[in-house]
Amino acid sequence: MSIRTTVAIAAIAAALSAGVAQAKDQLVVDLVNEPSTLDPHMQWNPDSYYVYRNIFDNIVTRDNDGEIVPQVATAWEWLSDTELELTIRDDITFHDGEKLTADDVVYSVKRITDPDLASPQLGQFAAIIDAEKTADNKVVLTTDGPYPVLLAQLVKLSVVPEHVVANESEQDFNANPIGSGPYTFETWDRGVSVTLDKNDDYWGDQGAFETVNFKAVPDASTRVANLRAGTADLIVSIDSDQAMQLETAGNVKVLTAPTERVAFMGMNTLVPPLDDPELRRAAAMAIDREGIALGLLGGGEQVVGQMATSAHFGYVDGIDPIPYDPEQAAEIIASKGDAAKVPMTFATSPVFDQRIVQAIQQMLNEAGFNVEIGLTDMATYLKKAQNADPEQRPQLNFGRWSCACQDVDGVEFPLLHSSSNWSRVNDPELDALLEDARTTVDSDQRLGDYAKVAEIVKDNTYILPLYQATALYGAAGALEWQPTANESMFINRMSWSE
Repeated sequence: MSIRTTVAIAAIAAALSAGVAQAKDQLVVDLVNEPSTLDPHMQWNPDSYYVYRNIFDNIVTRDNDGEIVPQVATAWEWLSDTELELTIRDDITFHDGEKLTADDVVYSVKRITDPDLASPQLGQFAAIIDAEKTADNKVVLTTDGPYPVLLAQLVKLSVVPEHVVANESEQDFNANPIGSGPYTFETWDRGVSVTLDKNDDYWGDQGAFETVNFKAVPDASTRVANLRAGTADLIVSIDSDQAMQLETAGNVKVLTAPTERVAFMGMNTLVPPLDDPELRRAAAMAIDREGIALGLLGGGEQVVGQMATSAHFGYVDGIDPIPYDPEQAAEIIASKGDAAKVPMTFATSPVFDQRIVQAIQQMLNEAGFNVEIGLTDMATYLKKAQNADPEQRPQLNFGRWSCACQDVDGVEFPLLHSSSNWSRVNDPELDALLEDARTTVDSDQRLGDYAKVAEIVKDNTYILPLYQATALYGAAGALEWQPTANESMFINRMSWSE
């Protein structure tokens, strides 16, 4: 071998080595869809939350064990049943170099609770009626009554810079978000990917990666192929079959965690044909939830009889699911004649497992309903689901709800209270119980209220809980990360193994 050839081979090897090192400076995450928005007050569906959670800091956060710990607020104290005092860090700067202050916290709280903003998260924070700076590093939040869920809800309230947001349109801020988190916004190639850069001036734990590239990859098999090929380092929303494929592959692994997310079938109880409680009951009896959770999914999902999991405060023991009885379901539907034959749209999005949606559609139609699947992108799905006009909402939808607060209020109030733009229910007794449960500091009373809520929802079949979801991720073998119940993708808690 000539000296020239040896040198050339060495140069190629060095270049390849440099390429590997350079590649390890970037983390590539395959999501299902691109974010609906990067404005943290305007949406919190998974694909949006995965990304903007790393751009912004929240008032408080949860550690890997699920405990609420400081973030923007270093400490908190209840001054009364309706007043929570926050102590604000004095060493945080936004990505444009401006200092984060108590004024930004006040502005962020008032912005997300402003009805004119129409934040999808409004129901989570509507109990807050005032936010006031009482000292350079003190903010007091006032609620319209005792609100024991407040601190848990603040886990997902991001602090935005007043000097930017107050002087830009929502569209401009969404196109170039500025936060104070461990990663800064770099680019958004619409329909393709979002790229973030490491914030070298971050006050907290530094990220291990110089850049993070979040890609929109709707097809799950493509996400799996990308991981196995090494073009992705972390992929989301895989099913148990895909997880089994990855477990037998080299250099990749499956990461899993039981979540606080409840999978459900939403029913529009305000319009025909599901304004009839007997038909709602029939729909529930037509669906084999055990078969879906254990036979179809098989990733550790557990059937639930209420819109809660054991990870939530407010979960009630002894609420059994409505039994699977397709014969009785068919009898009820047949007795209703043409009223049960009204065409119904079953709304879904690629972020969800379509095997489940298709199985439910088949079960409903076999029982005698007339259901068609309406598959749209996530942004369109969310817009329809939140439409203020009940006539414009789909009759059915598949959802997997997580409030990231681990309190039943964060699930049941937005999905069941008549004031919420997510709710398809109007029941004054239910409203009163949900309001009472979120305005008392008596834990036993809250649990009693939620027990009654669970019974009313089951008796009236206002919504159909399906199962407690398990999060399954595919990851490069060298990626170190511990998934959590609230499914927060904290990039600065990830690293490459040595």
